[in-house]
Amino acid sequence: MTAGATPPAAEKVVAVVVTRHRRELLGHSLAALAGQDRPVDHVVVVDNGPDQPVADVVAGCGMPATYLPSERNLGGAGGFALGMLHALALGADWVWCADDDGRPADGTVLRTLLASAREHGLAEVSPLVTDLADPDRLAFPLRRGLRWRRRRSDFAGIDLLPSYASLFNGALFRAEALDVVGVPDYRLFFRGDETEIHRRLLRAGLPFGTCTAAAYLHPEGTTEFLPILGGRLSAQYPANDVKRYFTYRNRGYLMAQPGMRWLRPLETVRFGWFFLVSRRDPGGWREWRRLTRAGRREELTRPA
Repeated sequence: MTAGATPPAAEKVVAVVVTRHRRELLGHSLAALAGQDRPVDHVVVVDNGPDQPVADVVAGCGMPATYLPSERNLGGAGGFALGMLHALALGADWVWCADDDGRPADGTVLRTLLASAREHGLAEVSPLVTDLADPDRLAFPLRRGLRWRRRRSDFAGIDLLPSYASLFNGALFRAEALDVVGVPDYRLFFRGDETEIHRRLLRAGLPFGTCTAAAYLHPEGTTEFLPILGGRLSAQYPANDVKRYFTYRNRGYLMAQPGMRWLRPLETVRFGWFFLVSRRDPGGWREWRRLTRAGRREELTRPA
């Protein structure tokens, strides 16, 4: 520990949860945060749906808490930006991002993440994100080299996956890391904001990774990814118009950013094949091109 540094036992961990209209799930999430054997020092809950307030759920969570209702739906990006800035204003040494539809897998997750960050000198550390219905199965398959890893047991003997993190599900940031990478871009609203922060971590050269000894439970997220080319590749196709709008528009924005521009020709081939060959849906192809073009131009308007 360097001279003048805060001793680990005195460091302040502030959890940030963004919620909207998911009262029961939020209760489960907060209960899991309150059950950590290394206690959370404070929790900030940003409520994007104050028409169905959850202030009483927050008040009864068993932790020092701040309830931040927003009369405007800020989305996940704006909600986390507001919550993270508030956590820093409270004097957080660490900001732990939680979710209203997910939760730490057990009571040791925070302690394990902190220990991993200190051991490896990480600016940010994430747990493995596993399926709420099948905790050994990854909620989002992870590609390592040429092989897809789909189960937690695939990482036996590996304690850290460097330069990989599934944000924001259980992600733990040093306060100093947020000084460098900032908070999520509110313009993205939701979908892609976590990829944007991942991009910033890489560009900044900050050390980060995933601690395989810790897990965060979340509903599995593979149903939107439809296989193409015999399953060798997949293409993301959200089921409803609003999710497709933000997914494709924000992806266009991301593909125009430094460090991600190499993706554009690959994505054009992938989605061209998906819409024109697999689905035989030229209208979908036109929609994908229109939305990604809008993102590249930073025409980040909300859908009508």
